[in-house]
Amino acid sequence: MEVAAPEMDGEHGEEGENKGKTVNTQQRRNSMAVSSSVGSAKALACFRTSPLAPRRTVCSRLPSIKMCASPAASAELKKTVWVWTENRQVMTAAVERGWSTFLFGSKELSEDWSSTARIHPLFIDGLEILDEGNQKVAAISVISSPSELQLIQPENMELQNTVIDFQGDWQVIPAENIVAAFQGCTGTVLAVSKNSTEAQVFLEALEQGLDGVVLKVEDMDDIIKLKDYFDRRNEAKSQLQLTKATVSKVEVVGMGDRVCVDLCSIMRPGEGLLVGSYARGMFLVHSECLETSYIASRPFRVNAGPVHAYVTVPGDKTSYLSELRSGREVIVVDQNGLWRTLIVGRVKIESRPLILVEAKENSGSGTYSIFLQNAETVALITPDRGSGGRTAIPVTSLKVGDEVLVRKQGAARHTGIEIQEFIVEK
Repeated sequence: MEVAAPEMDGEHGEEGENKGKTVNTQQRRNSMAVSSSVGSAKALACFRTSPLAPRRTVCSRLPSIKMCASPAASAELKKTVWVWTENRQVMTAAVERGWSTFLFGSKELSEDWSSTARIHPLFIDGLEILDEGNQKVAAISVISSPSELQLIQPENMELQNTVIDFQGDWQVIPAENIVAAFQGCTGTVLAVSKNSTEAQVFLEALEQGLDGVVLKVEDMDDIIKLKDYFDRRNEAKSQLQLTKATVSKVEVVGMGDRVCVDLCSIMRPGEGLLVGSYARGMFLVHSECLETSYIASRPFRVNAGPVHAYVTVPGDKTSYLSELRSGREVIVVDQNGLWRTLIVGRVKIESRPLILVEAKENSGSGTYSIFLQNAETVALITPDRGSGGRTAIPVTSLKVGDEVLVRKQGAARHTGIEIQEFIVEK
């Protein structure tokens, strides 16, 4: 993970000690998730020599959060977060999470906070944002009508960095329009957000989102929630270790209440939910995205298993399938262990015939179990694609000796959180 050390911003996880300052304990601890950086020495030099550079000059963006995912990630996600507040607790929470650029209306408060934390202050002067040297670093554009929004175009921007303050209730469509207009441009566009929910809207507009947000809040909970949001985005690029297991038992049993989980997004072949009767081992259950002769595909659905089964949810936690409901989040995992967070749109519980599947870990002694509906559309994901490109085996075709994918994890759980204690599951 690259960590730059620009003069203009305190780095999240930077080297050196902040002697005599009280707010520094969490900076290194959180550096794997979020860091503020300019991005390159060349861009930093450009910014220092020309803080008022017009848009046609290719200069650096201002300090940004670099959300570093796994080393295998093809590209790092970068978003800028500035904090606009007069609340010291908000300031403390922000600095502890690696955000050290603050907007002030006066230098008195900046000087006071600089005595207890290493921060990078910026100052609001009308519709301009100045640095400590009184140099213009950004312009503020207040948008209250469609005609004002139309003026926000790359060619109309005098400064490299623009902060947009949306007035009124309309936010999503205006943000999408700006993302489209500035696509491929070198400037940085941020939006003023009055809470973490607004910030998420701006950061996700047209999938790419704006370059960042100015979080104008007086409640530290918004800082915590926004950091949690970035952590989830970062985790979504990480990879889970999946283990090969060999099916040791397939047995048709009686009726049970099984759960269909319908998500708000489309799943691809090879993706599914991690489900199991035991928390220590979760099977990768395939979605209903594959076409069949008798029923149309439902790529948003996983026929996951009975109400008692565990399902993996964000935060390295588990939930009972019976606890899922609209609005909850689950993680969807593919054949290679890459995963993402999706939202549950609906949960459907019906009485259906069940089949018991047991499998033994290939490289260990673990034995795992799962109940699934006895139907052709329900399948377990396999370690390798077959000769026909098959990614999953329907439970109706499953036999002893077949290989499937499982996720090993801690067996002991308290309200879904892994704990260390003696437990026997059988």
